[in-house]
Amino acid sequence: MSTEGNTRTGKDYVGSDALYAEVQRTMRLCAEMNSGYRTEEEVRGWLREITGREVPETVRVFTPLHLNYGAGVSFGADCFLNYGCTLLAIGGISIGAGAFIGPHCVLATEYHPEEPTRRHTLLTKPIVIGAGAWLGADVKVLAGVTIGENAIVAAGSVVTRDVPANSVVAGSPARYIRPIKSDEDKQEQQQ
Repeated sequence: MSTEGNTRTGKDYVGSDALYAEVQRTMRLCAEMNSGYRTEEEVRGWLREITGREVPETVRVFTPLHLNYGAGVSFGADCFLNYGCTLLAIGGISIGAGAFIGPHCVLATEYHPEEPTRRHTLLTKPIVIGAGAWLGADVKVLAGVTIGENAIVAAGSVVTRDVPANSVVAGSPARYIRPIKSDEDKQEQQQ
């Protein structure tokens, strides 16, 4: 594997034995966390062990959670991840305060070149989920994407480029639909 694209721990880390060992450690810990019922407090304890960083007491994660690189993930206060999410996090994933991530979402910071002779090269770009953003069920977010604050990504969407704050996107690939409606906007439409 190539060493391109990872700035978090140095480009020599991608494809290294040290990264492989950390991925194996993360997968083992996730398997243990997912092996039975866990209270919210227990899940946060596992996430602290898996990520090696503080996880706010208000974070909620419903297991199973599938994660390949714990050190690449940070959780903001009051964020929520529903059942069955997958985080491929070698490139880094930041989940903002109050973000909601629906069931079976996939956040993939890793990808490969199109060219067949380079296809075994691992490339990474970070994913940022802004504060208050909401990803519906089964959303896929690809490497290098930022979801803006309070944005909504409709269920089943595939997000291939940045999503503006306070907007609604949908589809595959996800496209801008409209700005988020305020309660006042909704009342005016009903009249």
